[in-house]
Amino acid sequence: MAASELYTKFARVWIPDPEEVWKSAELLKDYKPGDKVLLLHLEEGKDLEYRLDPKTKELPHLRNPDILVGENDLTALSYLHEPAVLHNLRVRFIDSKLIYTYCGIVLVAINPYEQLPIYGEDIINAYSGQNMGDMDPHIFAVAEEAYKQMARDERNQSIIVSGESGAGKTVSAKYAMRYFATVSGSASEANVEEKVLASNPIMESIGNAKTTRNDNSSRFGKYIEIGFDKRYRIIGANMRTYLLEKSRVVFQAEEERNYHIFYQLCASAKLPEFKMLRLGNADDFNYTQQGGSPVIEGVDDAKEMAHTRQACTLLGISESHQMGIFRILAGILHLGNVGFTSRDADSCTIPPKHEPLCIFCDLMGVDYEEMCHWLCHRKLATATETYIKPISKLQATNARDALAKHIYAKLFNWIVDNVNQALHSAVKQHSFIGVLDIYGFETFEINSFEQFCINYANEKLQQQFNMHVFKLEQEEYMKEQIPWTLIDFYDNQPCINLIESKLGILDLLDEECKMPKGTDDTWAQKLYNTHLNKCTLFEKPRLSNKAFIIQHFADKVEYQCEGFLEKNKDTVFEEQIKVLKSSKFKMLPELFQDDEKAISPTSATSSGRTLLTRTPAKPTKGRPGQMAKEHKKTVGHQFRNSLHLLMETLNATTPHYVRCIKPNDFKFPFTFDEKRAVQQLRACGVLETIRISAAGFPSRWTYQEFFSRYRVLMKQKDVLSDRKQTCKNVLEKLILDKDKYQFGKTKIFFRAGQVAYLEKLRADKLRAACIRIQKTIRGWLLRKKYLRMRKAAITVQRYVRGYQARCYAKFLRRTKAATIIQKYWRMFVVCRRYKIRRAATIILQSYLRGFLARNRYRKILREHKAVIIQKRVRGWLARTHYKRSMHAIIYLQCCFRRMMAKRELKKLKIEARSVERYKKLHIGMENKIMQLQRKVDEQNKDYKCLVEKLTNLEGIYNSETEKLRSDLERLQLSEEEAKVATGRVLSLQEEIAKLRKDLEQTRSEKKCIEERADQYKQETEQLVSNLKEENTLLKQEKEALNHRIVEQAKEMTETMEKKLVEETKQLELDLNDERLRYQNLLNEFSRLEERYDDLKEEMTLMVHVPKPGHKRTDSTHSSNESEYTFSSEIAEMEDIPSRTEEPSEKKVPLDMSLFLKLQKRVTELEQEKQMMQDELDRKEEQVLRSKAKEEERPQIRGAELEYESLKRQELESENKKLKNELNELRKALSEKSAPEVTAPGAPAYRVLMEQLTSVSEELDVRKEEVLILRSQLVSQKEAIQPKDDKNTMTDSTILLEDVQKMKDKGEIAQAYIGLKETNRSSALDYHELNEDGELWLVYEGLKQANRLLESQLQSQKRSHENEAEALRGEIQSLKEENNRQQQLLAQNLQLPPEARIEASLQHEITRLTNENLDLMEQLEKQDKTVRKLKKQLKVFAKKIGELEVGQMENISPGQIIDEPIRPVNIPRKEKDFQGMLEYKKEDEQKLVKNLILELKPRGVAVNLIPGLPAYILFMCVRHADYLNDDQKVRSLLTSTINSIKKVLKKRGDDFETVSFWLSNTCRFLHCLKQYSGEEGFMKHNTSRQNEHCLTNFDLAEYRQVLSDLAIQIYQQLVRVLENILQPMIVSGMLEHETIQGVSGVKPTGLRKRTSSIADEGTYTLDSILRQLNSFHSVMCQHGMDPELIKQVVKQMFYIVGAITLNNLLLRKDMCSWSKGMQIRYNVSQLEEWLRDKNLMNSGAKETLEPLIQAAQLLQVKKKTDDDAEAICSMCNALTTAQIVKVLNLYTPVNEFEERVSVSFIRTIQMRLRDRKDSPQLLMDAKHIFPVTFPFNPSSLALETIQIPASLGLGFISRV
Repeated sequence: MAASELYTKFARVWIPDPEEVWKSAELLKDYKPGDKVLLLHLEEGKDLEYRLDPKTKELPHLRNPDILVGENDLTALSYLHEPAVLHNLRVRFIDSKLIYTYCGIVLVAINPYEQLPIYGEDIINAYSGQNMGDMDPHIFAVAEEAYKQMARDERNQSIIVSGESGAGKTVSAKYAMRYFATVSGSASEANVEEKVLASNPIMESIGNAKTTRNDNSSRFGKYIEIGFDKRYRIIGANMRTYLLEKSRVVFQAEEERNYHIFYQLCASAKLPEFKMLRLGNADDFNYTQQGGSPVIEGVDDAKEMAHTRQACTLLGISESHQMGIFRILAGILHLGNVGFTSRDADSCTIPPKHEPLCIFCDLMGVDYEEMCHWLCHRKLATATETYIKPISKLQATNARDALAKHIYAKLFNWIVDNVNQALHSAVKQHSFIGVLDIYGFETFEINSFEQFCINYANEKLQQQFNMHVFKLEQEEYMKEQIPWTLIDFYDNQPCINLIESKLGILDLLDEECKMPKGTDDTWAQKLYNTHLNKCTLFEKPRLSNKAFIIQHFADKVEYQCEGFLEKNKDTVFEEQIKVLKSSKFKMLPELFQDDEKAISPTSATSSGRTLLTRTPAKPTKGRPGQMAKEHKKTVGHQFRNSLHLLMETLNATTPHYVRCIKPNDFKFPFTFDEKRAVQQLRACGVLETIRISAAGFPSRWTYQEFFSRYRVLMKQKDVLSDRKQTCKNVLEKLILDKDKYQFGKTKIFFRAGQVAYLEKLRADKLRAACIRIQKTIRGWLLRKKYLRMRKAAITVQRYVRGYQARCYAKFLRRTKAATIIQKYWRMFVVCRRYKIRRAATIILQSYLRGFLARNRYRKILREHKAVIIQKRVRGWLARTHYKRSMHAIIYLQCCFRRMMAKRELKKLKIEARSVERYKKLHIGMENKIMQLQRKVDEQNKDYKCLVEKLTNLEGIYNSETEKLRSDLERLQLSEEEAKVATGRVLSLQEEIAKLRKDLEQTRSEKKCIEERADQYKQETEQLVSNLKEENTLLKQEKEALNHRIVEQAKEMTETMEKKLVEETKQLELDLNDERLRYQNLLNEFSRLEERYDDLKEEMTLMVHVPKPGHKRTDSTHSSNESEYTFSSEIAEMEDIPSRTEEPSEKKVPLDMSLFLKLQKRVTELEQEKQMMQDELDRKEEQVLRSKAKEEERPQIRGAELEYESLKRQELESENKKLKNELNELRKALSEKSAPEVTAPGAPAYRVLMEQLTSVSEELDVRKEEVLILRSQLVSQKEAIQPKDDKNTMTDSTILLEDVQKMKDKGEIAQAYIGLKETNRSSALDYHELNEDGELWLVYEGLKQANRLLESQLQSQKRSHENEAEALRGEIQSLKEENNRQQQLLAQNLQLPPEARIEASLQHEITRLTNENLDLMEQLEKQDKTVRKLKKQLKVFAKKIGELEVGQMENISPGQIIDEPIRPVNIPRKEKDFQGMLEYKKEDEQKLVKNLILELKPRGVAVNLIPGLPAYILFMCVRHADYLNDDQKVRSLLTSTINSIKKVLKKRGDDFETVSFWLSNTCRFLHCLKQYSGEEGFMKHNTSRQNEHCLTNFDLAEYRQVLSDLAIQIYQQLVRVLENILQPMIVSGMLEHETIQGVSGVKPTGLRKRTSSIADEGTYTLDSILRQLNSFHSVMCQHGMDPELIKQVVKQMFYIVGAITLNNLLLRKDMCSWSKGMQIRYNVSQLEEWLRDKNLMNSGAKETLEPLIQAAQLLQVKKKTDDDAEAICSMCNALTTAQIVKVLNLYTPVNEFEERVSVSFIRTIQMRLRDRKDSPQLLMDAKHIFPVTFPFNPSSLALETIQIPASLGLGFISRV
């Protein structure tokens, strides 16, 4: 393609700039071949003439289109060159705050110098399992790619992290290891991943230090191999270290520090265990004060020391070893303070008893004199003799520093060895992932041996990197069958040869070190002689003979030769080492064992250390003389060997590259220095990768993606069914030069710049289409405007004409109205005159007629009065005559009747002496007693009335008497006062005369006063008027203030209401949190339980095989059962210990609170059981005693049996009566919901207590009634039986008939009392009282009646006293409450209005809360009482039934035949089906196996009724309850729960199975509630269902167990559907284009993202909807509760929304306007699905709200402040971090879209800074909402359920 086609007007280019490196400019005119100058316009507004290089004639680099700027992968850029890479990184780092970017296979990481929230557990979970190109660049993506390739390709992996000091290498490596530890987990309980992470703080403390570039710079390289087993779980790790900078121990530059561990020790010096180290401040030691910066801002060295010690403990380093390490480190610090004194130029000495040396020797356990001697002397050995030579002060100081460095290096090695031992695993390692954290290319003003080694290592790594990139490019071309052409790339093998080949730099350095008098100068001369002018990469500086220059791949570096030989030799005096080896401190000699064994080819160096062997425990085999030879190896030789070993390891693995970039040298957050960035990009090989990629075909598209993107450039006739051929035809037309592209098997390969050209063509085509659309739209708008104006003109005309017509009509109406008014006025005048005349006439007539009527009335009245007088007189005369006649008649009757009464009295006296009279009198005695009792009552009442009247009369009389007395006294006083007043009259007359005179004087004075008063009145009126005006103003102000107060009060009320609503919501949230926490605990418990079972199975497999013939059986009890079973089961388990053989292992930790509650419940049940057992024993003893008495009295057995059967029937009827009363009481309590109903003193409460009291009394009475009536019958027979046998009345049947007539308890009791008194009086002589004994009987009856009445009065008195006492207590409490309210009111009145309202509300809330708590306590007490009495009632009824059955069985057949017994009618119910299923105990396992373990959910769900297994199990439980078989109930429920768990463990990943058993578990739970007998669950039952309620057992505890099991099943169901949905969500909701053509595909780089075009294996939105339909249909078929289905759907939609939003927040390519439209369309389809399924009220739509708002955020306008305000109000479901992240990621897909400006994002952040939300970026996709199981009773009758034969349950039978 010609340059003239690209370098056109307005094309943008990059030109070099000394400050910004590259600057953007725009062409002002088209470029033509041959032009030497380009006219450019810079971005700052200046014009520039850019001259082309006349030699190369290279044009400036073209700039990429805006839509390609900010891409995730640099290789996706159309123009691949340095300015494009730099600009893309800058835009992502500064504008989008993205620190990671792909560059082909390299991850570029820029240090933000700020803590970012992108490394949490949620981010790790989001990247886990994802393809590398599907998510935004991240260190976690690289780690995931390495982990997946290790598992997929069965090949070891390496992650190579490199960069400058301060670029973030260590942090990147740390995050990669954290990812592996989190994702893979460990294969054992040793928590290896925690140990791997714990090694970081240890290595940082001993190997990191503060430098001028980095506060936590790693001063060594390390390679950590993380080992995995066959299941790819971490089993161990191994660490190799390289090139420790030992010189930092003795020297630090300005503003730098020594290693962190020294400062941590000094900061912790005051700890008791560190007293022996005798440390102090860091400024007190020579080795820690040289840099002058002992403190790092924001770092607490004391806390870091605690973390280091904690990590050491975790890795198994004992406390003694830790103290040994600290002891050696402290000794190094004290050694640095040792000073030397010069004696002459060649010798020195140490002052005697030098304190630092003394402390050093004490800590190291060496002899002071010996160490002092060898610090100042050295031993020289020749061929013939050995002698000791003193050394100078400078040499002694260097020897001391060398010793300190050597000790520190050995300690470093020892710590690394121990860390590796702690991380070593006994399990065989299957594969590993290595993480290499190594220094990058370094160049300083003065470069020495350290920089030489570092740059040598980077040359080797760069060579490996180039070869790997070249290999990948070749593989890609070969796979796509593209013709392979050699790509010219930089090969740094000549530079490596210069360093490491024979006679190379290292070889000459080693040779010079062997020379006796070798120096740095002689070595430099050898370098010049060997390589100068012979190797192009080696140069000599012009002004120096002690330096050399090497041309590295990154840059030229000048090295100073000074110090190379010394550092390469690493000289330490052997005598000093021997002194340390002879130390009494055991740990110190261990450090120097490597010197003797020389097991590793690498040892500590002056500036670094090399590889540690991975198997240090195995000794190296070799010749005897090899050790000494190995020990003499130089540092350079050792480093070269370790580097070769590292390269072998890397070449045997698949490498992954992370290049860390330092954006600036000042550690400013998100500040980008272009110069520094370009230097590092060149040094780390990123630009080389770009160059290699650009040399070939960097842009690669699949045919489908190319067709989707550039479909607009094709005509309809060009589109063929074969996409590949279509793309070929179009490209041949668009790009004429065929060398610019190649067609592969699946992709099209483009040269650099071709995609930009295609984008230009596409943009031009779209721009032309837009112009046409705009033209059409504008014409349509103008046409519409014209029609609107024409219509408006016509409308105006119509309204004007209408107005004129209305005015004329108005004139006509007024004229007509005036005529009508005149007419009606004239008519009104005439009518009024007529009415006046008519009224006068009527008045005259009325007066006349009234006068006549009054005369007639007076006449009639006189006649009527005369008639009345006559009537009264005649009546009085008649009554007088009648009274006289009546008196005479009555007198005659009295005389006659008296005579007849005397005759009758004589007759009665004769009859009274006969026996028959006595009998009749005895029979009616009871009636007479009752009549007498009633008379006594009436007389008492009359007496009380008379007493009250008398009392009232006395009171009235006393009051009147007092009144008369007071009147009399008052009259006497008035008489005396009158006498005194008479004397005073005279004196008053005299005074009157005086007063008259005074009156005249006062009148004259009055006139003067009146004049003054008038004047004063006028002044007062003026003042009053002024005051009234002021008063008016004050009233207005008062009204305003009152109005303001009212408004404030209203506002306060509204505020308090809002607060109340918020608090209510908060309480609901807290409740959900507590429920969620409980369900999470259940989930954790189930997980631990499964883990326990797995471990138990593993232990079973590991244990040796048992003896022949003995088969090991598993325990039938799960760990869950151990929580909920009772102590009886535990005791039973203890009785048979040989039933199971379980290995001794730790049990799963239980929920202690739940365990304690259940333990308490078990204790209560044991106590109740013991009480019932005692009661049963007591009843049995009573039965035995009664049997003994019956044997003594066999003659009355028949009567007693008859009476007992009668009493049994009566007790049954009473029992039914009591049940009915109890049910009525329950209904009364349930109908009234007010808390006052159950309060003490309330009607319902009194009724309840009375009923319960009567029930208990009734039970007590019934126990004793049988014995009482027995004695009554016997005594009655003995009392009435005469001597004559003919008149006996011993027939028991007659007695029973008499007793049966007495149906009331009172009658029976009175009869008993009468008979007892009769028996008592049998021995007396009735003739002693009177002739018939009648008076004595009457007296006894009255006495008994009086006693009865007296007892009743006393009981009433006691009850009244109790009530009065209670009322007095209530009155007292009300008084106290009233006083407290008054005090509170007085306090509130003193407060301001706002505080007054708040205080009153607070008080009211407190009061209501206290009342509610009291009422709840009372209600709990009453519930406990009711439950207890119900249980007692059931027990008593059962015992009575057993007693009756036992008594019937104890009667022998002979007695039944001999004694005449009347037949007893016992009511029997006909046997019918009661909704129960009977099975044998031994068939329980078969029942569980057929109904649960081997049941196929699909067949049951389709062919049978929903929940059939639950109904069958409940019917079996009902039968066990009917039999009162406690053990059977427990065994069945426990087996059911355990079997369901087994099924779910076995087939837990099958949605149908989990859904089926969730539905059946809930139905079983609902059945236990519905038939529990509790009133709250029986409201919707039929009468027949209420009869099926459980009678003997309260299964509330098992209901809780089933509820917990249902929660576990629900959580498992959520996990199953999440595993099914998760692969579909991202593809269906984000990647797939539901609306085709809306979003174009952008170019992708080497990291290929998942295609958005639907292939055969790609999930779409329809796939998700089909899966949702499948889930819903399965749950409906299984009969799951509708409310539970709603909760499942809500959880599914939350998972869909959370995963979609999380991926949107982590994928920059998805944040565009068109993708927002796709998401909103997909959400609308999900909402439509909810409407179709009637699930809109399930809360599922609300869970999608964050996703909806994110999609809206992608589509709304994002420019002005109003837009920012709209976004802040709209996105209330998104957090601030999510909103900012979406805005930062927003990427235009077309040129017509605009990016979000940085200022707009800052505006959003400022507006949202006060919002209090979670800082977490991603939603918790693993979150499970707390589930509830609302009670859902079944209308299905149990007796109608049929058991199909297909279930194989023929061994159970219906009852």
